[in-house]
Amino acid sequence: MIHYAWIIAITGSLVLLLSHGFGRMPYSVILPFMKDGLSLTYTQMGLIGTANFIGYLCLAFIGGFLATRFGIRLLVFISLLVMGVGLIVTGFSDSFTSAFFARLITGLGNGGSFVPAMALPAAWFTAQKRGLATGIQTIGTGIGLSFTGLALPCFIGMIDGGEGWRYAWFLLGVLVLLLSFVCFALLRNTPEEKGVKMYGGEDKRKNNSYTTFFSAFREVIGEKEIWKLGVIYFMFGFSYVIYFTFIIAYLTKEIGLTPGSAGHIFAIVGFFSIFSGIIWGGISDVLGRRYGSMFAYVILAACNIIAAFWTDSAGFYLSAAMFGLSFSAIPTIMAAAVGDQTGGRSAPAALGFITLFFGIGQAFGPAVAGLIKDSTGTFVYSFIVAAVVSMAGSFGSLILRKKA
Repeated sequence: MIHYAWIIAITGSLVLLLSHGFGRMPYSVILPFMKDGLSLTYTQMGLIGTANFIGYLCLAFIGGFLATRFGIRLLVFISLLVMGVGLIVTGFSDSFTSAFFARLITGLGNGGSFVPAMALPAAWFTAQKRGLATGIQTIGTGIGLSFTGLALPCFIGMIDGGEGWRYAWFLLGVLVLLLSFVCFALLRNTPEEKGVKMYGGEDKRKNNSYTTFFSAFREVIGEKEIWKLGVIYFMFGFSYVIYFTFIIAYLTKEIGLTPGSAGHIFAIVGFFSIFSGIIWGGISDVLGRRYGSMFAYVILAACNIIAAFWTDSAGFYLSAAMFGLSFSAIPTIMAAAVGDQTGGRSAPAALGFITLFFGIGQAFGPAVAGLIKDSTGTFVYSFIVAAVVSMAGSFGSLILRKKA
């Protein structure tokens, strides 16, 4: 029989498909159409992206601790419902203000579902298999990227009157609402709920049960390694989001590609990101989290430099492939690392805590990049900034704990 831990990993992939693939990632594809439809500046579009990250940050941090008290299964289900509503409301936006608050709602659901789901393998898999299992979950994000890159530009173009971007948000919202019930039916918080043991043997790390929010908080902030992971995660949040948010706008508005061609390049990101988590999760299981993180950051820096200076089709496809390969690397490694450090029960709290750092970086990245674009007239300098921060993350990864 198949151990139920693998059902959890596959269901986690569905959660990530909904929370990131349908909730967060489509913004980059829809951004050019939404910008024209609402007559907004790139600074405003960057701020709308920041609104999503603010919501993500709030629920990722608080939700991680709530999950230790009320369980991941219930929190993920409620968060997906909230996100589905937020996506639909985004389609009704008629101004910068309404779009800002709609994406804020979406971000709340995004953070409350993504972070706890990423922590599930810590309760179901031992450290030797944890990186691989976490990587399997990120397949959903890659599938979502491929779907949005290929399907949404065509879907939007089929609707006359420049309102196609609204129906794209409606479609995504309905899909999230419907599939959230499937996730609720399959998810379980611990192996004990299915009458089985953790896959791979017994975990030597602690697996404490918390009765209050504050007892979990005190436990997490007392871990020195958790603070190190938070610093490294901040750099990823700031750097990756610049490329991800503005690459489609860069290709269409600055380079002059058609939305369809840009969508195909974006789909390359999605295709390679399907394998990203599995590859880097496995690498970190073998080499350790610190070296896995270091090498992943180098690739992330390189893809930004290539996008900025190799401005033909070959360069853009290579950059997209490299970004896709590194896209899920750091989240996968961070999720596995907090599980190594804290154990299954407190992993959602620890991951939520370091996501606070990640979310701060994510919140500033789009606003800074949009401001640079409006000030200089080009996205090139934004990509250079992203590359510099990525290299800082690579060197900073060496402060992480060595592989046992």
